[in-house]
Amino acid sequence: MIAPEEVTAWIVHEDERLLVVNKPGDVVCHPSKAGPWSSLVGAAREYTGLPTMHLVFRLDRETSGIVVLAKDAKMASRLQVAMQERKIAKAYLAILTGDLAEPVTVDQPLGDDVSSPVFVKSCVRADGQASVTHFTPLATGGGFTLARVVTGTGRKHQIRAHAQWLGHMMVGDKIYGPDARCYLEFIDHGWTEALAAKLLLPRQALHCAEIDLRPAGMTQVFSAPLPADMREFCASRGLRV
Repeated sequence: MIAPEEVTAWIVHEDERLLVVNKPGDVVCHPSKAGPWSSLVGAAREYTGLPTMHLVFRLDRETSGIVVLAKDAKMASRLQVAMQERKIAKAYLAILTGDLAEPVTVDQPLGDDVSSPVFVKSCVRADGQASVTHFTPLATGGGFTLARVVTGTGRKHQIRAHAQWLGHMMVGDKIYGPDARCYLEFIDHGWTEALAAKLLLPRQALHCAEIDLRPAGMTQVFSAPLPADMREFCASRGLRV
């Protein structure tokens, strides 16, 4: 559950139309049955006192970083249209396994992975939707790479699926890591020593570091620094952040 004071601490920017937060890697964006303080949208409604908060850019529960919420429907529609037209620029930071020696663009279609025991998993497949992801290494060390990631399309789990296809799976990824059954084990038993040994981090090492709204006709660029868990992992492996 989210405490009221946590919402205040997460705020990156607030005005009469926008609420921008730096979401931790253990918070669900969408409302749930557990009440308003169980999700980012619900907590934002409670914080603002508004009947509706519009989630413009969502992140997976385990992905940390910048989330933009609109306080009115007109602003939400404006930003959602801009996002659909690829006018919103987003950049992520990810910790990948292996040494990524140089920038690489993955231009591979993505679709449902029908062979996976996890039904939400995507994979590269010829009949999938066009998907483009740009990976740029920022630091390498200890068999890992801190990379800046920019997406050219917005498919489900795109960065994680392309990282796996590239052969540089994301640290801590229960679905696209060493074995998708790690996700099922986590659902059944929670975080265990066996999972820690396989995944190294209790959540996927993916962080939305920047959202640039200027191409959408606005003036703002919102950013959030690398969170403590990812920063500490990098330090322990000799990656200079």
